[in-house]
Amino acid sequence: MHVHAWFGTTVDLRLFPAVAERTGSGMPAGFTAFICMRTHRFRCVVGWENQDVTDRPVIGIYGAGKVGTALARLLVASGHRVLIAGSPRQTALDLVVGVVAPGAEVTSPDDLAETADVIIVAVPFGKAGTVPWHAFDDRIVVDAMNYWPPVDGNIAEIDDDPRTTSEVNAARNPRARVVKSLNHLGYHEMEDDSMAAGSPLRRALAVVGDDADARAVVAEIIDELGFDPVDGGELRHGVALEPGHPAFGRELSAGELAALLTPAVHLAA
Repeated sequence: MHVHAWFGTTVDLRLFPAVAERTGSGMPAGFTAFICMRTHRFRCVVGWENQDVTDRPVIGIYGAGKVGTALARLLVASGHRVLIAGSPRQTALDLVVGVVAPGAEVTSPDDLAETADVIIVAVPFGKAGTVPWHAFDDRIVVDAMNYWPPVDGNIAEIDDDPRTTSEVNAARNPRARVVKSLNHLGYHEMEDDSMAAGSPLRRALAVVGDDADARAVVAEIIDELGFDPVDGGELRHGVALEPGHPAFGRELSAGELAALLTPAVHLAA
């Protein structure tokens, strides 16, 4: 069996016995996996080559930094069409994305908002006000941002607001179907911790939002990315996922994470 390295080369799986042991010998031909050529570490086994993506939601990622490009790699590998838009000040974005997230399509923020079914916002929280929320009517919007005062500076209106940061963002466009998720693990962990469904050590990620159907869509995507989704209910329950709170940055099973969210229903198939 062969797997793809980050930069498009092919690696014989037999050269990585730990990967072969982890994935098993019964995987069908065409299964896609990734090896980081810098560390020679197995990154993810989540998708299929040459699969039909027409029956899957188109994913738009607003933000082409480390979080956005890590998610783009995983989503492309899991069989989604992925659009990515960055800051107008980012130069040579086509070249950058072509190298670090091959298969993702660079587009404009307007085209991303018009085309994507699910939009992941992955920019520094201090730039949340520059996101075109007005264009996200009726779209499922995943808020993957965190408010970090050491990075963003102290924002008085956030410090003095009793709402969660995602509730603040949701208020920017009440017609957007905002879901909080993908914020409570590091960008490097997104690939390192991705595991096939049923793996006993599979990490759980929470999904919170006021739209139950939107939560279900995002939960399915989380499962495809290689994590057990846990439905945490209303958007206000996302406080548990924010920095300094119980679930942030912790490697938890679905049961452990569910215990930190009220209410919580495990959505993994």
